[in-house]
Amino acid sequence: MADKQTQKPSEDTEWEGFKEIDRAIAENRVTAYTWKKTWADPWGRLKLLTIIIGFMAFAIFVVIYDGIL
Repeated sequence: MADKQTQKPSEDTEWEGFKEIDRAIAENRVTAYTWKKTWADPWGRLKLLTIIIGFMAFAIFVVIYDGIL
């Protein structure tokens, strides 16, 4: 029983999440990975859409207020 407690964990443990991020960094696609993860999360999608709609509303306000159109 004491042998089980003193054994070291195997060095071959696979960390799926870290492996995917490491692969994304190696392939220089971290931004695409981040966008896909954000879009897959319902709260992240809501936040992203809110920011985009807010930016568009601000841009439309500035165009109308300054009389650019």
